[in-house]
Amino acid sequence: MAGQEHDEEAGPGAVPHRSGGALDVTVTDGRAVGRAVKAAALGNAMEWFDFGLYSYLAVTLGHVFFPSGNPTVQLLSSFATFAVAFLVRPVGGMVFGPLGDRIGRKKVLALTMIMMATGTFAIGLIPSYAAIGFWAPALLILFRLVQGFSTGGEYGGASTFIAEYAPDKRRGHYGSFLEFGTLCGYIGAAGLVTALHAWAGADAMEAWGWRLPFLVAGPLGLVGLYLRLRLDETPAFRKLESQSARAAGATDPGAAGAARAETARGDLARIFRRYWRTLILCVALVGAYNVTDYMLLSYMPTYLSDELGYSDTRGLLVLLGVMAFLLLIINRVGALSDRFGRKPLLMTGMLGFLLLSLPAFLLIGGGSVPAITAGVLMLGLSLVCLLGTMSAALPAMFPTEVRYGALSVGYNLSVSLFGGTTPLVITALISATGSNLTPAYYAMAAALVGVVAVALTKETAQLPLPGSPPSVATEAEAAQLRSDFRT
Repeated sequence: MAGQEHDEEAGPGAVPHRSGGALDVTVTDGRAVGRAVKAAALGNAMEWFDFGLYSYLAVTLGHVFFPSGNPTVQLLSSFATFAVAFLVRPVGGMVFGPLGDRIGRKKVLALTMIMMATGTFAIGLIPSYAAIGFWAPALLILFRLVQGFSTGGEYGGASTFIAEYAPDKRRGHYGSFLEFGTLCGYIGAAGLVTALHAWAGADAMEAWGWRLPFLVAGPLGLVGLYLRLRLDETPAFRKLESQSARAAGATDPGAAGAARAETARGDLARIFRRYWRTLILCVALVGAYNVTDYMLLSYMPTYLSDELGYSDTRGLLVLLGVMAFLLLIINRVGALSDRFGRKPLLMTGMLGFLLLSLPAFLLIGGGSVPAITAGVLMLGLSLVCLLGTMSAALPAMFPTEVRYGALSVGYNLSVSLFGGTTPLVITALISATGSNLTPAYYAMAAALVGVVAVALTKETAQLPLPGSPPSVATEAEAAQLRSDFRT
């Protein structure tokens, strides 16, 4: 039953849920699912819009916030500041994750939205290094820390929110909208930066143009907050609260929170003690996924301009075109994972990076627009297999009572160690080795880890989330499930 301890080796849906002797089945509300998906995806879009902005403006921000001198040192300083936000993401995950399991997914997701928008908006207001000296990079680091801390509760909460609202047979389809939001955020950031470069020029961008995209985060955050505050709590969490209240011998909803608060202090310890094997698997999956994700969607424009000497606009336009194509197919990939399983899609993506990274970077180094496009597209098609599937696969690794917390901890530990450091590590390795193929080797190493992790992962497609009853789209499906259960 939800609310009880679960053996971490038990597969998804291993514990049947009974209600009065019958199978307990959740029938989802299609309109509520649509609202939940929209609000979660918009928050994710904003998160990656903010982080994409920093990546695509890394060269400009290096000039604005760090002392003039060696351009490579400025770029490394800029990417080091980018990586700083990822150092506090695990802390944010450890705070917001268990909080979301205790007081609800909705409240925490509203809070992370406010903090993320505030941090990004504030970056757009910081004076340059020429104006206030070392206070400029200090303030930049401070607001990057605010961004990172808030983001620590974003992905785990958003993916949990969608997974707990979606019917079991369509969780991959609905989950893919979270990464649809990721691509929209990156496309919005890349499109805005490209348009500003073309309109204002390099000098104006360095003087004031870079500020405009960051200032857009303020009104975007208000829209996202409005959407999230209109949502109801997820059906799985509401059931968990009612069970907690009954276990405490209470009928008052407030007693459920009190009952859960009693055990909240031990949530983190319990996550590490009981689910450490699953956490390691989650870290490996997310690490492989995020190295390839950040390499392609965040670092690639800088690689094309700074390492290969292409114009800023040219590199961004190629990446924009590829991302727009991925946007068209990502929901189909999610639907395919519902039909054929999460593991086949995840394995396809990991093997794609393992086998195609080197040929792709050789094409990218060729110089012509068709060759660059073909190379980036090869990487993009591998990545979309992960993007369209991971948001449904990861929440199904943990039971309801610790899902938000455990996923936030595992996801953010991995992103902190491997994802956010990817641009910095690749830039440093290229500088040390002199080889422009370094990103390919780095992606291949990550993909090899990913292949092993996927092989060890349990299949979860079309199965109930562990710790939750089956979830279906219609009453007819519920009746069929109950009939099958009785026989």
